[in-house]
Amino acid sequence: MPELRLDPLLQRWVVIAPERAKRPMELHQEGRLNEVGFDPFAEGNEAHTPPETFAVRNPGSAPNGPGWRVRVVPNRYPALQFEDSLKPPDDLFDQRSENPFYQQQSGWGVHEVIIECPHNEASLCRLSRENFCEIIEAYQQRLLMLKQDPRLVHVTIFKNSGWQAGASVRHTHSQLIATPVIPMTVNQEIEGGERYFRQQGQSLFHELVRQETATGSRIVLETHDFLVFCPYASRFPFETCILPKQQKSHFEMVSPAEKEELGGVFKNVLQRLERVLSNPAYNYVIHTAPFTAPELPHFRWHIEILPRITGVAGFEWGSGLFINPVPPEEAAQRLRDSISHGATQ
Repeated sequence: MPELRLDPLLQRWVVIAPERAKRPMELHQEGRLNEVGFDPFAEGNEAHTPPETFAVRNPGSAPNGPGWRVRVVPNRYPALQFEDSLKPPDDLFDQRSENPFYQQQSGWGVHEVIIECPHNEASLCRLSRENFCEIIEAYQQRLLMLKQDPRLVHVTIFKNSGWQAGASVRHTHSQLIATPVIPMTVNQEIEGGERYFRQQGQSLFHELVRQETATGSRIVLETHDFLVFCPYASRFPFETCILPKQQKSHFEMVSPAEKEELGGVFKNVLQRLERVLSNPAYNYVIHTAPFTAPELPHFRWHIEILPRITGVAGFEWGSGLFINPVPPEEAAQRLRDSISHGATQ
């Protein structure tokens, strides 16, 4: 079974998951398709995946059969494993370690794959706006369901697109990992927002929207409910953030109107990145508050989109300082200028 191990210096959890090494690699490093042929994610091949936990289906279609448009299944090669027999979080710490300096915890959690369309498609941008909205619906429904388990405290939803971004399967999909601990990045964002709130008496995210709107140079796209911009201190070229204008710390609490608008915004932004960067590899990650937290006035859910057009080298790994050769103002300008007919369809 996997293990969660805690770094005693940085208080950073790391997953040790040997089973992940067994997953099939469908993509070459050059991004070409290996000679695999069979697509277990395609409609009609439902028997070749674990039973679905959620699906957006056509009326009258049966679970674990054809007729779906978005389908969620457990990952066959999970980073963390679900076991009903484990006790609530306070009892999860593993006492087998003979050295109390190192803390470890059973590698319990949930790892699922969100199959984003029934046909073998590599590019998320080729899906319809309606399909984007259905993917967001799947994200929300899985968060709401997993939130009911008191052993889980946080869910990270992410996508790896292209081998440079960590993808091993061509068929467009994203993933979620639910954990019994709060990831360090989320903790840092919440603590930073809380610190600013104490010092300034207002939300850092509210001020962020105000500052970016006033400046305008880093904005890619603005709608009624969302601001899309290249962050002032972008770590990577063309790093992009989708931020809701209204305060809401938990992604699972988005309204139907917000989901509809977000589907169009998400598709629009990915199309711009694909056009400007010629179909780049990228990751996106949804940052949301822990299940255990109430509505937080100092934190706001958001989506980070990280194109992988430059590598992370020794200086970045050793120092934590990222070298970005493309100023975010230039990146935003190029993304703004990329609009053409059909970009939001």
